[in-house]
Amino acid sequence: MSREAILGAIQRGLRRGPLPDDQAMALRARLNAHPRHLIPARSRVPRPEQVALFIRNLEKEFSTVARVPEGSEVPGAVADYLAGQNLPSDFAMAAHPELQALPWESRPLLRRREGKAEASDLVTVQHGYAGIAETGTLMLPGGPQRPTTLNLLADTAIVVLRASRVVGAYEEAFDLLRAELVPASGIMPRNVMLVTGPSRSADIESTLELGAHGPRRLHVVLVDDDAAAVG
Repeated sequence: MSREAILGAIQRGLRRGPLPDDQAMALRARLNAHPRHLIPARSRVPRPEQVALFIRNLEKEFSTVARVPEGSEVPGAVADYLAGQNLPSDFAMAAHPELQALPWESRPLLRRREGKAEASDLVTVQHGYAGIAETGTLMLPGGPQRPTTLNLLADTAIVVLRASRVVGAYEEAFDLLRAELVPASGIMPRNVMLVTGPSRSADIESTLELGAHGPRRLHVVLVDDDAAAVG
């Protein structure tokens, strides 16, 4: 059954037809305008404070952060974290050019497999698209170079993010998506995950349990590629 037939059946079931012209025009205008919500003042700070706020909020939400001065030190930071947590040195990694270009051979004990995560993977390394300072949230759009399974299946998720990609508010992160990814494909990414800390739930007896629906550990390797963000 075609997409049009499925949507048509849903419309008939809901007893809905095409929107009146005035409503359709208003809806298109709203979608094209990208109206702003109220942006919290806490994210309207100089760059060094913005990045510091991002890190504080990450750590407040049970994440850990390693800050490195340049990309060449990412493999060492990953190796140190895995050793410190007594985790295996093999992992699934996003096939993203920025990750592929890192000198992984400098840490020969690390064993990586590029592509989507499998159920047996204990550790994944993902490419961070953007960080949102106001809540310490990672923006992780899905795509061939950033498989969504890397965000969900493993017990430990490591995200490599450049400091220049830390923005103050959610609206600014979505501005990046529209400016960078939409022109390339003509549409927004099919999936955009907003991740604030490791997965958790307190549904049972109000007891917080990490790893309820995804990774129980979230570690961010933040690369200081933005001189203005270094305080």
